[in-house]
Amino acid sequence: MFRKLFFEFQYRFAKPPWDSGITPPEVVAFVDKTAEAFQTLKVSQRRALDLGCGTGTNAIFLAQRGFAVIGVDFSSHAIATARAKAKRANLAIDFHVADVSRLDFLSDTFDFVLDIGCLHGVDPARRAQSVAHIARLTRPGGVFMLYTFSPRASNERGHLIQIRNVGITPDDVIEMCAPHFALTHIEHGMSRGQRASAWFWFKRKSEI
Repeated sequence: MFRKLFFEFQYRFAKPPWDSGITPPEVVAFVDKTAEAFQTLKVSQRRALDLGCGTGTNAIFLAQRGFAVIGVDFSSHAIATARAKAKRANLAIDFHVADVSRLDFLSDTFDFVLDIGCLHGVDPARRAQSVAHIARLTRPGGVFMLYTFSPRASNERGHLIQIRNVGITPDDVIEMCAPHFALTHIEHGMSRGQRASAWFWFKRKSEI
């Protein structure tokens, strides 16, 4: 509940540093690189799910690249802003106010699932549930692209003033996703706050 209130406050009264209005180059590069492969799918339209979509920047980018997009965020203000932006861009994007660890209301599968900085903020007790939902919603062979940062070290500045040490280690991400996804690529780096971070590209395993 506290985190939801925190994000609502940020979107209503501040300028969240993560809400840059720019789609990360990693996402642009991946979508451009795989455009031909996505176009060969035997479906009427490629489908994408943007988890923790915020004000819709990446959902709008994906829609402009030909995806049918659903965006999910638990901030009602962020979703209202996303809907207004999509309307101005004349794009039909389906946005939902919801918790990403409770996606029972979605049933169709997606070719591409994007999570930029959402999973690492989910309560650790519900992360496996969130990943299970993502796996259920990703078609076999589909791609799950994930960005996370690691928890702060105990001796790191700011560690003691946090209510919860948000973050997840790469090893924990890989272990959590392994039952459902094959890791195809990982890129390590540093977040804006100089915290260890990583981009992951997973491919949904075929059903056995």
